Amino acid sequence: MSRIDARLSELGITLPGAPAPAANYVPFVRSGNQLFVSGQISNGPEGLIKGRLGADMDVSEGALAARFCGLALIAQAKAALGDLDRIKRVVKLVGFVNSTPDFIDQPKVINGCSDLMVEVFGEAGRHARSAVSAASLPLGVSIEIEGIFEVE
Repeated sequence: MSRIDARLSELGITLPGAPAPAANYVPFVRSGNQLFVSGQISNGPEGLIKGRLGADMDVSEGALAARFCGLALIAQAKAALGDLDRIKRVVKLVGFVNSTPDFIDQPKVINGCSDLMVEVFGEAGRHARSAVSAASLPLGVSIEIEGIFEVE
C-alpha cells in the first residue's frame, strides 16, 4: 500500500471512481512533470450536488460539495498516475462557485477542497488557488474545481 493510500485509509476516505468525461475533452493531461486535471463537478454519494450559494445552499454545504470535487480530483490523479505517491505537490486549484451575485464567501466554500488536499498530502497539499463565482455551472451543480499537480 502506498503512503498516500495508507493516509486515505487512516482518514477513513474511500476514493470514488474517476469520473468519465461528459463532453469532448480528456479527464487529465500530463505535460512534463505536471498533471492537469479537468474540472471536477460536485458529485456525492447521493448524486450531483446542485444549488446556488447565497440562495439555497450555505457555506458549509458548499464546502462539503467542494470536498467531493477534491475527492474526484484525487481519483483522477490516481487514474493518471497509478500511484498517488507520485504526486510531489498540489500546485494550484481553480474553484468555481455557482452563486448569487451578492455572495462573497467563495474562498470559504473552496476551502472544503483545499483542506482535503492538506489532510491527504500534508505540506505538499498546500497550493496556489483561485475561487470565483459563476452565474451557473454544468448540470446545475454548485461547485466545479480543476487542479494542477507536480508529479514524478
